[in-house]
Amino acid sequence: MIIVVAPEHAQLDYAPELALTATDLALDGPWGPVFGPVNLEIRAGGVTILEGSAGSGRTSLLLTLSGRMKASSGSLSVFGRTRPREIFEIAGVAGFEDIDELAESVTVRDLITEQIRWDAPWYKLIGRAGDRELEAVCAPVFGDHPLPALGRYVSDLGELEATLLRIAVANTKKPALLVVDDLEQVRRDSERAYLVERLVEMGSYQTIIASTVNPLPDGSPIDAVALLQEVTNPDQEGAR
Repeated sequence: MIIVVAPEHAQLDYAPELALTATDLALDGPWGPVFGPVNLEIRAGGVTILEGSAGSGRTSLLLTLSGRMKASSGSLSVFGRTRPREIFEIAGVAGFEDIDELAESVTVRDLITEQIRWDAPWYKLIGRAGDRELEAVCAPVFGDHPLPALGRYVSDLGELEATLLRIAVANTKKPALLVVDDLEQVRRDSERAYLVERLVEMGSYQTIIASTVNPLPDGSPIDAVALLQEVTNPDQEGAR
């Protein structure tokens, strides 16, 4: 059994409660087990890092925890919600290949405008994003890092900027749960450490789960929990 809790030093604005409980959670694909059985308990608030081999097994586990996939067996409760559609409504995802990838041919302005329009009621007319919208969407995630210029193309962004932008777009509604895949997308240790710092800050008002293959950089302010190889099958094909 794997038991995961928010780090003791996480600064929460509310009393801890169980955000997520998974019991014997498993997913089978056309060619055998994809992940599981997995047993998790994650407290509300803070950041939980799941450390394990990259691949469809780990990714499918994260997508199941966020309501994007349905497990074959076992049970899952996220803030009291048990149906994938209900979990989907209170969970955001970022960093997933083929799910929230940014089109390289669009500008930061286009991306933010599209997300604001997507979030708005259908009858509300939304103009093109300006500096105020850029600040509202990106500042809570970027922190002290300079915000990207509205006219910059996604293809011109560095790894840290692109990842922070993906998280910012996924987090416009501040979902109760935010799941971020593959922190190694930011390859430079110093930049990945800053990414982790930003996730920790965001964990003061929402629950965050992220994944990584390698140990976190020295000095990272959170703990990691290793996933057993047999729990997440990195070689399973057709899982997504």
